[in-house]
Amino acid sequence: MARFKTNLLMKGTSGQLNQQLVLKNYGGKTYISRYPDMSKVKFTESQKTEQGLFADAIAYARSIISDPEKKAAFQASLEPGRRVYNAAISAYLKEHKNKKDQEL
Repeated sequence: MARFKTNLLMKGTSGQLNQQLVLKNYGGKTYISRYPDMSKVKFTESQKTEQGLFADAIAYARSIISDPEKKAAFQASLEPGRRVYNAAISAYLKEHKNKKDQEL
């Protein structure tokens, strides 16, 4: 993994470039690495179930933030500084984890 030391253009940059390179920040330093190849990873049924649950949570959070009335109602129940999107994901996952635990 290469590290940028004094390049002002790349300092603090993160993300991926055309699914070939990944820019990461650790300890105030910017690193570049190869994009991960996940094509040979075999997920277990439990992992697939959790991924599906998380995808549902994302869809739920997006539906909350896209409706101004729902977003305002959700924001009113949060303490200052919390984001509606993250809180909606958390609430969805907690609700569905509790239902799953009760079924067992």
